[in-house]
Amino acid sequence: MIERLATMTAELTPLPAHLVREAVERTLAEDLGLSGDITSQACLPAEARARVVMASRQAGVVSGVQLAVEAFRQTDPQTRIVIEKPDGATLKPGDVVLRIDGNARAVLSAERTALNFMGRMSGTASLTAAFVERVRHTKTRILDTRKTTPGLRAFEKYAVRCGGGVNHRFALYDAVLIKDNHVGVAGGVAQALRRAKAHVGPLVKIEIEVDSLLQLDEVIAEGCDMVLLDNMNTDTLREAVRRVGGRFLTEASGNVKLDTVRAIAETGVDFISSGALTHSAPVLDLGLDIAIT
Repeated sequence: MIERLATMTAELTPLPAHLVREAVERTLAEDLGLSGDITSQACLPAEARARVVMASRQAGVVSGVQLAVEAFRQTDPQTRIVIEKPDGATLKPGDVVLRIDGNARAVLSAERTALNFMGRMSGTASLTAAFVERVRHTKTRILDTRKTTPGLRAFEKYAVRCGGGVNHRFALYDAVLIKDNHVGVAGGVAQALRRAKAHVGPLVKIEIEVDSLLQLDEVIAEGCDMVLLDNMNTDTLREAVRRVGGRFLTEASGNVKLDTVRAIAETGVDFISSGALTHSAPVLDLGLDIAIT
């Protein structure tokens, strides 16, 4: 049972329970296979109990608590769990995230699944928080992309929110994003925009990618909801923002790194997107240790 589950903020709506349950089931099945944890079975009496803590080895931001809790719950529903640091909380080295008390075999069987989810998601949240901090003095928001690990998109995008970022479209089905290849096949910026507007309903947003001010002028003439300014230097971005003049939202993308994001934000763009948030974030070092009372 869970003794205390921290209240999520309005911005951190919990992940859908069925997605969490199914992902943990698949991951535990991958680890336990046909025979289960033969090491714990061999070394530990069936009735042995373990009191452990999940603690951070480094500074960062928490994400993935739901999945860790689910992993321990699935191996033994009677496991007692206390959440000390909820998703979105900041960590210092040594901070305890979870306290777990349960059957030793069950706890240790779930250990790696819980740590894998939390390490990856907390790493993404931590990197996102670093980007967000660099642009805090501006109006710019940090966006993720679809450059996610296959099968883990919902969790990685949730982790971006834990770090203070904003989700771009989740998939191909929920928004129109006209890229350079679409423009090339459609015959140009204007043609692609006209076809998109004729195809989708009024609630579907349309964004288009441009890589020059000339293309941007075509977009301004046709209109859209958002424009992606791809791989432009800061002077060009600043001019692009001036030309748009608030008619629609602006997103900068390309060559976005921790050491460049501040200057990009200071051009006045509404959003900056970075695939690195989900495809290159280092795992946050978390560990499971025997609790010392």
